[in-house]
Amino acid sequence: MLKIKSIGRKASCSLIMVLLTSILSACNTAGTSSRDRVSSTDSTSNQSDYRHEKKSSEFLGLSAGYEVRGVGSISSSIEGYDSRIGFSGAYYQSPGSRTVFETQQPDTAQYKNYSDNPVKQVATEPVSTFSLDMDTASYANSRRFITQGRMPHPDAVRVEEFINYFPSASNEKLTSITGSPFSAGYELAPSPWNTDKVLLRVNIKANDVNFNQLPPSNLVFLIDTSGSMDGEDRLDLLKQSLKLLVNELRPQDKVSIVTYAGSAGVALESTSGSNKAKIMAAINKLEARGSTAGGEGLQLAYKMAERGKVKGGINRILLATDGDFNVGINSTEELKAFVSREKEKGITLSTLGFGTNNFNDAMMVQIADAGNGNYSYIDSLEEAQKVLQEEMSATLVTVAKDVKAQIEFNPAQVLEYRQIGYEKRQLKQEDFNNDKVDAGDIGAGKKLTVLYELTLAGGKPSIDPLRYQNKKSAPAINANNKEIAFLKLRWKAPRGENSELASLPIEKKALASSFAKAGVETRFMAAVAAYGQKLRNNPELSKTSYQQIASWANNAKGEDKQGYRAEFVKLVRKAAALDDKDN
Repeated sequence: MLKIKSIGRKASCSLIMVLLTSILSACNTAGTSSRDRVSSTDSTSNQSDYRHEKKSSEFLGLSAGYEVRGVGSISSSIEGYDSRIGFSGAYYQSPGSRTVFETQQPDTAQYKNYSDNPVKQVATEPVSTFSLDMDTASYANSRRFITQGRMPHPDAVRVEEFINYFPSASNEKLTSITGSPFSAGYELAPSPWNTDKVLLRVNIKANDVNFNQLPPSNLVFLIDTSGSMDGEDRLDLLKQSLKLLVNELRPQDKVSIVTYAGSAGVALESTSGSNKAKIMAAINKLEARGSTAGGEGLQLAYKMAERGKVKGGINRILLATDGDFNVGINSTEELKAFVSREKEKGITLSTLGFGTNNFNDAMMVQIADAGNGNYSYIDSLEEAQKVLQEEMSATLVTVAKDVKAQIEFNPAQVLEYRQIGYEKRQLKQEDFNNDKVDAGDIGAGKKLTVLYELTLAGGKPSIDPLRYQNKKSAPAINANNKEIAFLKLRWKAPRGENSELASLPIEKKALASSFAKAGVETRFMAAVAAYGQKLRNNPELSKTSYQQIASWANNAKGEDKQGYRAEFVKLVRKAAALDDKDN
């Protein structure tokens, strides 16, 4: 794409227009260009103007010249154009065989800012409380950026959604937590990016459910068919993705389809999973046009879900959109309030994100949280297969709702802690026992990873001790005690009203003697966490290179049957190349 920045003379204008005309005629396409802009929809978050810009390049000796952006090159002389796609955009082949689509249009994507968790002293704040989260959209969306040759906006990166993207690739033994639907495992290892710190990894896995034993499903596909959804990476990909889920439906399952553009309508009445041909035909007829009456579509979708409600079954709306609601209810807070009210009727909502330029990530993640569902971003058919086929049980079946975690650190063993990720899921300490406070839902068979960076007793602290702090009595657990920390989980049964409690001590004996001797899961998740933090420009990783991160990950791929970890290594190396180019 080309942009004329400034021309001082008429002759220069004429020459540039002639050149532009010649170039565009030769390419048989016309490009558009604008500054990519990303801003938060939340008034309390930082407003940012994020610009993907390349340095101006001189063309034929014109210093004002052209501002060039994009990937590839028009020719050996001009950056910003790729002969495979022209200016209009087409597809990119990502690492492996994944096909990721891109349209070269002005980017007005919206992301919500969450500041990184700070270092906390155990002496003053010994308890960390948060809601568990099984979203993975941030990783897939950021992968799309890297694959297309540009770094993601820092606010698009949520580290917990990176580390929770990857299924296990080892035979790590998890301990069943008595009286709960969870198993857990943990390990400590020296931090590879800070010799003064230790990493604590805790894995929490929900009990799995056999596919044939799943309760009947009442699904409503709420599909955005507005004009903004037109394109290979949007409605076309969405239709292919939903067909993957339809192929998995059983006769006892049923599906209805609600669409919305200028207004909302029912494209398919509730239909049994045994009539796949009818469902597929309705999907094939979908076309993109008009404005985006998303609020009206949501209201109609909930009416359809209520009409077909299955007692004791799965009642869920799958909202597939780029998030561009511009007619009717369109503020994120209004949408969250509406979805929160409806979930009390037993109907949950998950979101599937599509598209690039005007993609509203900020809204998508928040309404999925409000709807007790999960948020996934679909950048390719392979990702749709992962979310809607391979992880169908976790995507649709809730085994525990309002799941909260609380970790108390032993002050005799730990001086400081910093939680890595989960910024959007932080809770107050008193929220843990308050059943009125909403938290995340966990799907069948889903594994979640929690990471902390610790300063152990005797180590070099990041924060100086307070001069006038009153000396407290010795802790109840002495320095020789084997516990580093104590994990508590609180959750409700899928249709329960009162929470239940389970706990697990975390012992110091799980500390590996070196990072290289730590288990595969710890080493790989440390690499993923480092990658996410570096993409967020976290100063903790300023002296760590992408090449180092790629090496850590490459040596800890484990039994990578689906190839997700090998793809990750390639993405990190791609980020290294982009970083070198920008510098």
